[in-house]
Amino acid sequence: MGCGSVCLFRGVSRSGGLIEDRQRWARYIVESLIETTLSRDILLMTRVDKPALLRRLFLLGCEYSGQILSYQKMLGQLQDAGNTTTLAHYLELLAGAGMLKGVPKFSGKKVLQRGSSPKLQILNTALVSSQSRLSYASARKDRDYWGRLVESAVGAHLLNGAEGTMVEIYYWRDRRHEVDFVLQSGERVVSLEVKSGRARSDDSGMDAFAKNFQPFRKLLVGGQGIPLKEFLATPISNWLE
Repeated sequence: MGCGSVCLFRGVSRSGGLIEDRQRWARYIVESLIETTLSRDILLMTRVDKPALLRRLFLLGCEYSGQILSYQKMLGQLQDAGNTTTLAHYLELLAGAGMLKGVPKFSGKKVLQRGSSPKLQILNTALVSSQSRLSYASARKDRDYWGRLVESAVGAHLLNGAEGTMVEIYYWRDRRHEVDFVLQSGERVVSLEVKSGRARSDDSGMDAFAKNFQPFRKLLVGGQGIPLKEFLATPISNWLE
């Protein structure tokens, strides 16, 4: 599908020279990367019956990145959304272009994982921040927004790092218990929780997951755990060795 995620990420990297001028940087990301990727790498290369829906799904993914959203809830958020099969297909197209992916739920059974509600995950946080009206200082003060951005950065690092490897990335949830990400390679499983500053109603997800699946390793990123900068600089395969 065109140059896909490779061109998108090269474009984001090149935009670094504009970082001192946020308005120019944001315009470059939106007009030269997001719009070009949607128009050229997806719509010109693949038959898409509802291109407006594809665009709205991408924007929805940016807004809800890091959150679990059932296909039925997506249908309620999007106009003329068709059916769940259409949304799942469009998510696959966006994932192939390196933009947005639906992370499946970990259950230990492939059939259940494929039928789960996806956790929407943007594949580069520049796709979110370029569309935000918040300055860097304002974003840091907005606890919920910054928390979602940090969690999205971790998720993007995991998914991009898993590309082309045998590592699979999931989330886990059981009633009120939740684990942000689960890494699996063969029989080895690693659970990962992100401490991003967002308020959480319950922090017992890692313990509940451990009782059910006995992970090889439990990781805490941020807070008193692994510093975010260090984690983002470490290949994900290191955590499975």
